[in-house]
Amino acid sequence: MLIGPQNSTLVVNHVRSRISQAATAAGRDPATVTLVAVTKAQTAETIRAAATAGVTDFGENYLQEALAKMERLAELPLRWHFIGGIQSNKTRIIAERFDWVHSIDRLSVARRLSEQRPFHAPPLNVCIQVELVPEPNKGGVSPSEVEQLAAAVAPLPRVCLRGLMCVPPPQANAAAERAVFARLRILLEELNARGHKLDTLSMGMSADFESAIAEGATVVRIGTALFGHR
Repeated sequence: MLIGPQNSTLVVNHVRSRISQAATAAGRDPATVTLVAVTKAQTAETIRAAATAGVTDFGENYLQEALAKMERLAELPLRWHFIGGIQSNKTRIIAERFDWVHSIDRLSVARRLSEQRPFHAPPLNVCIQVELVPEPNKGGVSPSEVEQLAAAVAPLPRVCLRGLMCVPPPQANAAAERAVFARLRILLEELNARGHKLDTLSMGMSADFESAIAEGATVVRIGTALFGHR
């Protein structure tokens, strides 16, 4: 069952129930896990249906597509998360229009976002994307580069470094999924041991979010389980 005009609440509640069950099984408060609905290729009307069902956070990969939806839904109190790759010439509009950016993997981009964030807006929440499993044409810094990048991003005045993000490839089973997500959790714990105060692990999608929650995910990015395959 997927989100539509007549069943959005039922679908959202089903996904939230799965999140709650996974958190409870891990001994965690379900309220510590934020659902970000990934709406790449979805219409503004579909997003409105999800919002009517109580979803407040939406993730977009492509800037121009996201901006069109933002205009259509401007009256709704939504939080917008940019989760795709960032081109340097697109940083100004991202800094102006989004609440979160999950895909920082270059200091130059973080600096531009900080410089271009409007002063009337709160600092832009950002996560560093980590490439835990090397894949061609995927964004993210290697685990060995995370500490250096975090140390450079954290002092920037108009962004707030909140945590780490990953998009690992599919794994063979739940144990393998958990092993990958555990690596991101450990990286965050190591950064905090060095003086950072990070509180966000953005990891887990429709196929593996229960494993991510078991390893400490605070943000899960769900598309297919809500909207079906694009």
